[in-house]
Order: sequence, then C-alpha cells, then structure tokens
Amino acid sequence: MGAESGTGATAAKPSRAGRNLPVAIGVGLGLGVVIVGCLVLFRQGFLVIIAAAIGAALWELRGTLAAARGIRLAWIPVALGSVATVVLAWPYGHRAQVVGMAVTALVVLAWRFAGGASGYLVDVAASFFALVYLGLFASFAALLVAPPDGSRRVLVFLICVVCSDTGGYAAGALLGRHPMAPRISPKKSWEGFVGSLVVAGVGGALSLSLLLHRPWWEGAVVGVVLAVVATTGDLAESLIKRDLGVKDMGTLLPGHGGIMDRLDSLLPSAVVSWILLSLFVPLP
Repeated sequence: MGAESGTGATAAKPSRAGRNLPVAIGVGLGLGVVIVGCLVLFRQGFLVIIAAAIGAALWELRGTLAAARGIRLAWIPVALGSVATVVLAWPYGHRAQVVGMAVTALVVLAWRFAGGASGYLVDVAASFFALVYLGLFASFAALLVAPPDGSRRVLVFLICVVCSDTGGYAAGALLGRHPMAPRISPKKSWEGFVGSLVVAGVGGALSLSLLLHRPWWEGAVVGVVLAVVATTGDLAESLIKRDLGVKDMGTLLPGHGGIMDRLDSLLPSAVVSWILLSLFVPLP
C-alpha cells in the first residue's frame, strides 16, 4: 500500500507498481465484500478473518526468512499466541494483550532451545518481531470491533486506509515527479503522499461524521494521521523486503503478493486508529 508514482498502464499489463491492476482490484474488492459482510452480519467473524490473516502471514514470513537468511522463526508458538491474544482481546482487553504477549515470548525462548546456540538470538529476535508486528498490532483491531459500535469503528479505520492507498496511487500515477524515498521505495512520490493525505482526510471526515456522528474535523484528523501511519508502515515493509532481497513476502493474493504485503499499512494503522477513536468517540 502507499503512494506510488508512475503514468498508469493498460488493463492488460502490470501497473507501474509492478502489479496486474485488474486482478489486484478484483481481489481487493472480494476481500472487502467478505470483511464488510462480517462486520455487518456477524462481528465475531471479523476475528476469524484476523486470525486467518495472522496465520497465513506468519507462514509466509517463516518461509521468506528461512530462504533469505536461514532464520528459524518460532512460528507455531507465535501463531498460537497471536491468535489467542486477538481472540481474548475482545472480552479481556489490555489484560489479554499483556498476558498473551508475555506468555508467548516466554514460550518462544524455550521453544528455540532445541536448535542450540547457533543463531539463537537472531531467531528469537525475529520471532519477537513477528509476535509484536502481527499479534500485538492485530489485537488492536479486535479492540476496535469489540464495543457495540465496533463495526462502524472498524469501517472508519478501513475507509481511511483504503482512501490513503487509493489517493496515493492515483496522485502518484498522474502527477508523481519527485521521489519521496528513492533508497527505500523508488516509485513513491511526494505528490502521491499528498494525494494520500487529501483523500484519506476527506474519507475520514465523511466516514466519522456519517458512521459515528462526530464532527467532520475530527474525522479529517483521523484520516490524515492514518495516511501518515499507513505510508510509514508501507515504507517499513519495503525496507524489510529490501533487506531480505525479495520483491514480495508471498504469493497468496494474486495481484497483491502475499498477506504480509497487504498488512503493511493496516497493522500499524489499527493501533493508531484505536488510540484516536478512543479519544474522539466515547464508548456507548
């Protein structure tokens, strides 16, 4: 996700971002329908989607780290601990987050004993990173959906991030001339970043006022902040992939890459969304 520069492409060819745009749009719309359907019809189903995404992302990360650097991710305890933390965050809130992360970290330390001393610190550090990045960050999405108006809170969060991505791509493709971070992601432009800010601000203003009945300016603040956070998450993921020497973290989503490639802006944005909406929108 994020703002990318370029001049567009025909429907039959990959975009300047290196994606098959029609396929990417189709997959994105399909995922959106499933997520919105769960939020509208059965909120608890959103937890199932989060848990499935975490498991798939960890499987991808396990294979990528092993192939690129020989790092042995303790993916089984991290997956179980992350999913348990996400599910239990609904009824138990921050207590579930603290206990889930702490207990899983202890299990990871012991789980890696069987591999011996060689590479122990690197393997454990990578596992801790995955635990925080996937498990802890995703648990804030569970906190978002837990209140009675949780479906609308999650929709505001998703609308802002999607608007940031869409605005950044469109502005970058049409107007992008000045690279934003050429050593990290050469196709991202300052023009695309401005597009992310503007469209996410508008999306936030509309969604917060219509869905949660708050002043439009609060929604604009939420949208602009989430555009910054989403772009930062995207750049961080780009650095991780450059460090590992890979283009994508996986291939599970046609036109998008892997699950990790779609979570790059969503995960940190879930944390900040919960913080901002907790400040702006009183619990019912």
